[in-house]
Amino acid sequence: MRLQSKNESETIQFGQRLGKKLKPGDIVCLYGELGAGKTTVTKGIASAFGIKERDITSASFTIIAEYDNDIPFYHIDLYRILNGETRELGLHEYFRPDCVSVIEWAEKADNEIPDTPIKVRLKHAGDDMREIELEGLEL
Repeated sequence: MRLQSKNESETIQFGQRLGKKLKPGDIVCLYGELGAGKTTVTKGIASAFGIKERDITSASFTIIAEYDNDIPFYHIDLYRILNGETRELGLHEYFRPDCVSVIEWAEKADNEIPDTPIKVRLKHAGDDMREIELEGLEL
């Protein structure tokens, strides 16, 4: 599925729609260059789980943020991780059948991620516009 987002609000709304479709055990992999909207999509997904958007931030020093909900929610941001360092993080602990995990910069952990993730590719399309490609789930 391909679509366009005209602004940040629409990107968050896409994330909310996606979040409402997720079930325990789902892993969402986000791909795109710096500033493409990965954290914005994550904010939308998290809001579908009752997590406030302001609580979701890009990685500064926190690589894995855990949110204790009815369905545990993990926000994993690999921006500051070098390729090859992901094995040391124990990511498999966050890929459980009772939780949902969202991974920004997922390409850095492709070898660690189970075979059936939901993939979201984001790309700048001018100003605040984004092209979004969703694979592995129908909205």
